[in-house]
Order: sequence, then C-alpha cells, then structure tokens
Amino acid sequence: MMPADARALIAVDLGAESCRVSLLRWVDGTPVISVVHRFANAPRESEGGLRWDLAMIEAGLDEGLRRCAAIAVEGVRSIAVDGWAVDYVRVDADGVAVGDPFCYRDERTLAAEVAVHEGIGTERLRELTGVQLLRINTLYQLHADGVAAGAWMNLPEYVLARWGGARVAEYTNATHTQMVDLRTKEWCGEILAAAGLDVAHAPRIVPPGTIVGQLRGPLAEHAALRDVVLIAPACHDTASAIAGIPATGDDWAYLSSGTWSLVGTLVKEPLNGAAVQADNFTNLGAVGGQICFHKNINGMWLIRQCMEQWASAGKVWSIEDLVAAAERMPAPVGLLDVDEPALLLAGGMPGRINAQRVRLGLTALDEGDAPAFASLIFHSLAARYAEVLGRVALHSGKALRRLFVVGGGSRNEFLNRLTAEATGLEVLRGSTESSTVGNFAVQLAVLDGEGVSAEAVSQWAGVLVGSS
Repeated sequence: MMPADARALIAVDLGAESCRVSLLRWVDGTPVISVVHRFANAPRESEGGLRWDLAMIEAGLDEGLRRCAAIAVEGVRSIAVDGWAVDYVRVDADGVAVGDPFCYRDERTLAAEVAVHEGIGTERLRELTGVQLLRINTLYQLHADGVAAGAWMNLPEYVLARWGGARVAEYTNATHTQMVDLRTKEWCGEILAAAGLDVAHAPRIVPPGTIVGQLRGPLAEHAALRDVVLIAPACHDTASAIAGIPATGDDWAYLSSGTWSLVGTLVKEPLNGAAVQADNFTNLGAVGGQICFHKNINGMWLIRQCMEQWASAGKVWSIEDLVAAAERMPAPVGLLDVDEPALLLAGGMPGRINAQRVRLGLTALDEGDAPAFASLIFHSLAARYAEVLGRVALHSGKALRRLFVVGGGSRNEFLNRLTAEATGLEVLRGSTESSTVGNFAVQLAVLDGEGVSAEAVSQWAGVLVGSS
C-alpha cells in the first residue's frame, strides 16, 4: 500500500521531555520512518512562574525541518504537528507569541482551580464537558492569566500557525482544555463566562486531518519544502498515539506510557453517567469521530524526578540499569498512591514519596536507594493500572483481553510484566513512537483522499507499524 504521490512527509511530536521531527520516505515502495532531529525539552523557573523556552523549541523545530529538507531530495508533501495538551501560547493580533508559555505544572492553577469551581460547580463542569477534572487543564490556566491576556493557541496549533497555517484549535486537543461542550463539540459559553473568559479569544475548532495552510517564510525557500501543506492531525499526542495502534476488534484497551500514563479504551459515544463522573474519567476527542475514554495517571514523571535528584547527588542512573536493578529487588511492602497531588509537583520526589509512606504508617526508604524506589514506583503503577482498567471495563461494558502499551514507557519490560500480572490481560508492546505513527497515518488518510475515518487511519497505521 503506497500513495500515488511518493514525496516524503514530516511529523513533529512535541514532548514535555523531548521534541522530535520525523521523516517518512518511501524506499522501493516501503515506508521508512526515521527520527531526523530530537532535542531535549524541559520547563524552567523564571520570573513569574514555570515556563517553556519557546525560542528554543522553535529553533529546534526549524532545524529539524532544514535537516529533513536536506535528506528528502524527492520533496516533502506535508507537515503535521502533535504534542502534549493543555499548554498554550499567548499571541498578538498578528499571531506573534507574547512571552514564553506557562508549563502546566506551574502552581498558579492551585488557586485558579478553586476560583473556577466557585463560579461553576464541579458537577456542572463534568456534565457539560465529560472531561476529567485536573487542575492542569487549560481552563484553570486561562483563568489564572485573566481575560485581558488576549488570544491564545495550544502549542501544536501555534507551531502550525507560525509556519503559515490558520489560527485553529484541532478538536482532539481542544477537548483537553475542559472548555468544549460534549454535545455540540464547540466552545462552551457557559463555562467560559463562569471563568471570566472571552470566547472571542479562542481559536476556531476544526476536526483532525484539517489542512490549515501552506508552509511559508524562509523555510519554504528550501527546494524540498516548496508547496508543502500544513495539516492539523490529531494534535493531542495521546489521540495520535492511539491512532497509531493498528488494532481491530473491541476487546482491547490502551496505555500511553510516558510522563503521564493514559489508561483507557476507544468508545463510539461519550460515557458521562454518575458513576463515570464519580470515577473522574475523561472523554476526549479521537480520530474518526471516536472518543478516547480514559483516566490520567501519574507516570514516568515519578521515576524521572527521582533520577534527577540522584544525579544531582552524584549518582547517575540510566533508565535501563535502574529497571534491571529494580527487577532484582523483592516486592515492596505497601504501595504508593501515585496520583496524590504532592507527587505531581516538581522537586524532591524521594522525600515526597517518603512523606506519603510515613503518613500511611509505612517505613521511609533510604532516599539514596534508587532500586528500592524504582521497584516501589513500578509495582504501584501496575497496581493502579489494574484498578483503572477494571473500571474501564465496567463503564464501557467491554470484555477486555488485550492491553496495547505505546510510548517511551513501553520499553520497560519489567513494568509490562508487572502490569500483565496485575491486570490479567495480554500486554502487547506498540510503537515507542506511536504518536508519530498516528500523525503520519492521519496525514496519509487525508492526502490519499480517504478522509479521516477510523478504518482508513488504522489501515495506514498497520502499513507503517508493519514496516518498522
């Protein structure tokens, strides 16, 4: 299966720990995906809060496109961008960024969440949006900024606009703001009004697979980057990652394992009854008119934060060595509540974990004993996955048999084994770059004229995964 136009495609995946620019080329009729440029990303403390270095991200992405242009002598047909949700860029009337964007972990949302809930109750928010209540959501961030701050775009759509695209909000990404009406799929005036926000500042919502413009500016002067269309894929990286799973049937769930763990299944209609709301599950947009029904769980953030502290104390671990050392440890006594709010914050993670253990009447661990902490974290994540998947099966009515693990965390075979044991499901490892696969699959479905149906995207994902 090969498109009639065999020019290359570019997929950009913005990650909270690393950003990637990937190239898809057709070699003797076979698709070949390569990561052309990868660069580290992390928020930084600055005056006014925890922010992303936007100039660094922009420079890294531009460099990635230049490297792709040098490789793809056959030319590039399209570029699409996905990334982490909820964070956004403030822009002026010309679409130019106004300052560095805040990171979702900035603590200004602690007070904003309380204020928003005073303006519109949590039950009403859940009823209107079907979205999991999380203080990191865009709604609380925008309220913290204030209505006077003006127009905004989520990060992937901002990147597309900077390269020449229209100012839009792609639907899968927009749903993660907690401001989209579950029924109309448009911005919810009641929520925005209650939070003191102006709907005129919000971008126009478009479906996944929308062509938003053509590459313009200095980058378009490269021979390979002329006549390149810009596509908003499933801009939410999790929606792209799920689109990159070429699974059929209705007996499977997914675990997108990275900084966060997203655990759930695809459903055809939103699930937002009282029991679902009580469990705080979310209904987010997916390709083909489907719904990603899942729950956000803390993920590799826990171990990465611990590794940073150990490195600052002079002990640098690779994730591979740490996983191997954890596997040799006996099972821990007592497990973590991995979703405790204190564990979502940056800094001092071993101490935060020990504080929870002490509150639970458990013995604190030696903060330098990395294998013991890693073992505790992995066992606790697996147990939490099992708990959530049980609720997924209950709410969806599905008889789950398979669990596809995608993302960087899928390489952790120890955690995969613990998850299989805890859930009783067959755990299948998907692509570590599943967001990129899904990004490309949506591009191919659009450019091939099939439209972004679930079937067409899944078929292209199968072609791409099968050749990797």
